[in-house]
Amino acid sequence: MPQIDVYGLGGDSFSIECRKHRIVVDQPVEAGGTDTGPTPTELFVASLPACIAFYGRRFLERHGLPDLIAVRADWEMAARPARVGKIDVVVTVRSLPADLEEKFRRVIEHCTVHNTLTAGVETSIDVQHPIRRSSLAS
Repeated sequence: MPQIDVYGLGGDSFSIECRKHRIVVDQPVEAGGTDTGPTPTELFVASLPACIAFYGRRFLERHGLPDLIAVRADWEMAARPARVGKIDVVVTVRSLPADLEEKFRRVIEHCTVHNTLTAGVETSIDVQHPIRRSSLAS
């Protein structure tokens, strides 16, 4: 199973480590952070247009079309519980024949992140403590 680790860097700044990559997340200054990276929520939202761009580029390449693609996501928060409530995505490509437009739409709408958002994901959260009573007995 793939693994992602997150470590505190001080304050609201955290290092996300995935394979050999490191991404820093933080909060904006006005929210008490130091703005050294996007917020975790921004990173979450960014995964959708990034995934759509990947699937879209691959589609364009397979069809011998220019693989220039730009994807923009505008999003809003919702309350109770606090969450991303809406994401509007606009995909711009350099060239797409009319007869391929529907196929292209179906491909990008089935990127892994979009599938996860629409189908839901099983999530579990476990809290562990570095020192347990049983480890103190030794």
